[in-house]
Amino acid sequence: MAFAAGKYTYPSPLQGYEDAPPLPDEKNDDGKSFKNPARESLSNAYLEFPDPLDKSRRGGFDVHIYYLQHDESQTKYARELWERIRREFPELRIYRFWDRPVGPHPIAMFEVNLFTPAQFGAFISWLAIYRGPLSALIHPNTVEAGEGVPKHETERRNHSERAIWMGERINLDLDIFERFS
Repeated sequence: MAFAAGKYTYPSPLQGYEDAPPLPDEKNDDGKSFKNPARESLSNAYLEFPDPLDKSRRGGFDVHIYYLQHDESQTKYARELWERIRREFPELRIYRFWDRPVGPHPIAMFEVNLFTPAQFGAFISWLAIYRGPLSALIHPNTVEAGEGVPKHETERRNHSERAIWMGERINLDLDIFERFS
């Protein structure tokens, strides 16, 4: 069974578990959380990003960290964070420190790419503590060309519907994806 919303269709989250036995109602020792059925191994999502996330050179997720370029203290903090990320996570791809709006981003920012679930878990949990007053957009990079979805629609969806925000949400110029399609 699938769920349709607008122009998108979502496969059932239970796909592959249709014939699974009912979940137990038993609680853990904390009295609040449920005991889950055991698995033979961890979910494969611990090892690789699920489809349609991009597993190529582009990476599965982009993280855009925003700052107000006319605010001296935010600019200083953002530059220090950019430097710290380059030193703390040299295996990640870190881009230019933009001092102005670029693309759909209405204020200055810098970008970090994540390639594995382990990098995502380590970096996003670290960023939750160290991002300070800055906002961050975390969006997936998906490969959906084989499904007949135009690239500009995929980019718009990845930057909006599938986006995760830390801090204040920044209104992006999503129409840019149609203008450059």
